[in-house]
Amino acid sequence: MIPISKPYIGEEEKQAVLAVLDSGMLAQGPRVAEFEERFAALCGVRQAVATSSGTTALHLALLAHGIGPGDEVITSPFTFIASANSILFTGATPVFVDVDEETFNLNPALVEATVTPRTRAIMPVHLYGYICDMDALQAIAGRYNLAIIEDACQAVGATFQGLKAGSFGTGVFSLYATKNVMSAEGGMITTNDEAIAEQCRLLRSHGMKRRYYYETLGYNFRLTDLQAAIGLAQLQRLERFTERRRANAAYLTANIHSVITPRVKDSYGHVWHQYTVRVGGGRDRDAAVRRLNEAGIGTGVFYPVPVHQHDHIRQVVGDVRMPVAERLAREVISLPVHPLLSQDDLETIAAGVNRL
Repeated sequence: MIPISKPYIGEEEKQAVLAVLDSGMLAQGPRVAEFEERFAALCGVRQAVATSSGTTALHLALLAHGIGPGDEVITSPFTFIASANSILFTGATPVFVDVDEETFNLNPALVEATVTPRTRAIMPVHLYGYICDMDALQAIAGRYNLAIIEDACQAVGATFQGLKAGSFGTGVFSLYATKNVMSAEGGMITTNDEAIAEQCRLLRSHGMKRRYYYETLGYNFRLTDLQAAIGLAQLQRLERFTERRRANAAYLTANIHSVITPRVKDSYGHVWHQYTVRVGGGRDRDAAVRRLNEAGIGTGVFYPVPVHQHDHIRQVVGDVRMPVAERLAREVISLPVHPLLSQDDLETIAAGVNRL
């Protein structure tokens, strides 16, 4: 089976973890600080704050912006559940805007109509490694004095007009085991706002600046030096692996003809966390998945149920319709695109899809 994802664990990661074990400094320490510094440099921002997961990073970013009960946050219905859950954790309400069928991201033409006096932020989701139209979203945010909290959990290294994901507002990344940069588990918040960074640091560690003196209610959302050591090793090969992902995606797009393949607009730098095709024309997506798996091709369906249709979300937002997101959820299949694919793998994937 050609796996849909395949985390790379090399000698660099192993030696980095052993060095931390030998140091005796296992909790949040110098490796975390170094990881934050290098991640901030990667994104072109002044500050980065490491956390225990992408979900906790989203939660802290919202709290650092003062978002809480009575507030609304505009976001996508076509994403992993953590995007909306993190809004609910604060007591705020997610407000969904339908997505563009070509980019899978928020349709900026529909966003402004959903702004109300209670709206505090826009949370664009850079799905599959493709940045949202940040020019349009920043313009809307500027007109209504809204924060931008980028859910860039799948988009480390992605660019829009030469600027990196995580640099358009407060950025949030996941370091989960299948991500383009991983630390087994973890998250990162990026920002140019010193006050936001300081608040995130305070909240991730029980509201404590000075040992055992607590300034506010906080959480234990820290990253360990063991995880940071893995992340540092991963950063060293990010550029090379991103180019492999781009080459693999280009091959698949050039050689797959039986389904709708993704397209990338000019001035966007896709990092292909996922390569996602659409089985259109009313065809049975689930049957296509079974046929691909039987042919030895791993697949993923990200995501089979739009966020607004989950029961605990419906209890908050009611029965809303997002027709594009709902259709995409019936059509999408993600194919292997990871940097460890061989040429034979790529040929097998393309041939298998073309037999659908």
